[in-house]
Amino acid sequence: MNKNTAYLFLRLSMGINFLGHGLVRLTKLQDFADGMAKGFEKSWLPQLFVQTFSTALPFLEFSIGLLLILGFKMRIASMAGASLIILLLFGSSTVENWEAMGIQMIYAGLFYILISRMDDNYLCADRK
Repeated sequence: MNKNTAYLFLRLSMGINFLGHGLVRLTKLQDFADGMAKGFEKSWLPQLFVQTFSTALPFLEFSIGLLLILGFKMRIASMAGASLIILLLFGSSTVENWEAMGIQMIYAGLFYILISRMDDNYLCADRK
């Protein structure tokens, strides 16, 4: 029971974190996307790619967060979240943002737990 409860709290915490990131950024989508693109001006990444990704990011964060909170399609939500973190790590490395990468590695570890301990998931929409 303790493993199930711990998983529930981790799942909800990650879900609220992602949902919150997305929700706040969606309310100021253009400013967020422009600010992120500006932060990558010195990167070798094409600006069109950065602008497109930064516009999509809040929608992805919001969607992943909502799925995690509901416990719906957990395998897809967790894999999508981990994949998003990998993309963010890659982007952060192109501008040598090592501090952000450290935080993103913590997220990667938390997604590892969500994926590897999925059998501990309960109180969720996917429960059989």
